[in-house]
Amino acid sequence: MSNGGDLLVQVLREHGVGTVFGVVSVHNLPLVEAVSRDLRFVAVRHEAAAVNAADAHARVSGGLGCALTSTGTGSGNAAGSLIEALSAGSRVLHVTGNIDSGFLGQGRGVIHETKDQLGMLTAVSKHAVTVTSAEVAGEVLREAVRRALALPQGPASVEWPIDLQYAAQTGLAAVEPAASEAPVVSGEALAEAARLIAEARRPVIWAGGGGRGAGAELRALAGRLGAPIFTSNAGRGAVPEDDELVIGNFAAAPAAQPLLGDADLLISVGTHFRSNETRHYKLALPARHIQIDVDAAALGRAYPATIGLHGEASRTLGDLAAVLPAGAGAEDGWRGRGAATRRAVRERLRADIGRYALVNDAIRDHLDPASPIARDVTIPSSQWGNRLLPILDPATNVFPLGGGIGQGLAMGIGAATARPDVPTLVIAGDGGLAVHLGELATLAQERPWLVLLVFNDGGYGVLRNMQDAHMERRSGVDLFTPDFGALAAAMAMPYAIVQDAEAFPEAFAKAVAAHEPYLLEVDVTSVGPTPVPFVPPVPLPEEG
Repeated sequence: MSNGGDLLVQVLREHGVGTVFGVVSVHNLPLVEAVSRDLRFVAVRHEAAAVNAADAHARVSGGLGCALTSTGTGSGNAAGSLIEALSAGSRVLHVTGNIDSGFLGQGRGVIHETKDQLGMLTAVSKHAVTVTSAEVAGEVLREAVRRALALPQGPASVEWPIDLQYAAQTGLAAVEPAASEAPVVSGEALAEAARLIAEARRPVIWAGGGGRGAGAELRALAGRLGAPIFTSNAGRGAVPEDDELVIGNFAAAPAAQPLLGDADLLISVGTHFRSNETRHYKLALPARHIQIDVDAAALGRAYPATIGLHGEASRTLGDLAAVLPAGAGAEDGWRGRGAATRRAVRERLRADIGRYALVNDAIRDHLDPASPIARDVTIPSSQWGNRLLPILDPATNVFPLGGGIGQGLAMGIGAATARPDVPTLVIAGDGGLAVHLGELATLAQERPWLVLLVFNDGGYGVLRNMQDAHMERRSGVDLFTPDFGALAAAMAMPYAIVQDAEAFPEAFAKAVAAHEPYLLEVDVTSVGPTPVPFVPPVPLPEEG
């Protein structure tokens, strides 16, 4: 007899999903059994990791990620990672169990029962729904997938009572996935935007996560106009960062301010101007602003938009290019100023990080351009990995955009399963890695080609620097650090430690060449601090 697990497999196959991440439970057993039998089931150790891995798998593969979790506590464990997927607009189908449908809402204390699980999932998902009968389960699943894939994208959660998972299903016939339609910008709005561009003599472009799939159109427009390209963290690699027009994720850098201050037009593409990338919205941007976004609510939300173009990035940019006057373009020397700014911001950051520039360079030298780079929230990521380390393919740019610590390893595992033929790099700190240390067991179990690069500074370095800069004492940031060599040995994983920056390139090359999980530790205390400490751009109350 076919049950809910068979139905889930059918729906996932319709959408090209071959890998699912999750934690088995009495409240999702039929689903896990079917997925494990017919697809690849990656058994992670925590529900948050399941969603993080599915999220990164979706970002790197370009398809749909899927996570299976249990009811109540298990679903609650997944909530934080769903917030990350929602922040990043990731295509994730989260399927969680629930208690028997006849007991829902009664508060009897059924094992794993929680109050208003659907309300919780609604708060952290783009779409959340309950399977109410076996007859509608197929329709519910397929609609959830459609919602996750529809622009603007985001996670969809389905809670499925356990009795309805075991029930015979009626929706097993193959169904062609429904096409998702994106809004199309009117000709009048395009013509007005083209007029503003034609009048501009010093244009700049800011590409966000919504521009990841519009690289060709972004590069063509920037090249035609001679417009330098800034990016958000999410938009990195939309145009490869070895291109001379790409300044990158440096809009808030002091060396970029003269260029931004002289710009007379900003064309933003799919960015929400996050607080940490705009000096908490105090960054001055050109008054004339053409904003392109598939999310109508984003237009003018953070910075005023002179013209808001509600549409998908690649089509809108292509349509805009088609109506631009032949003479549109920057004044003489503007492209050169962009290239000079590109050099200046990188030279300044290299000076700020000192010997860690050797680490940055070695990573790029020894990784394939197609290698995913998953960066947890830690000083090396926040100070230089998110800016100086070149991203050449937007699908390789994996970072928790919601700012949550400890998600990097699970995201790296998900990324590695999406691109098994190239090495994946995870950059983590000792504090962040400890949040989900159990996922080392998942890494050992699955054996992907992954280098786990741990920068060990004995605690939460980002917050430690913030407290040292602004407060009288440290609180909660100096932590016990495990013996990573012993941990690696316990996981049957090769390990090495670097205590001098000059030794890093050789050690990293060896780790990449191993073609298996490899834990490489950088002893930050021995290597030494960066010449300029990294302090997060978080505003604090002014001292009075």
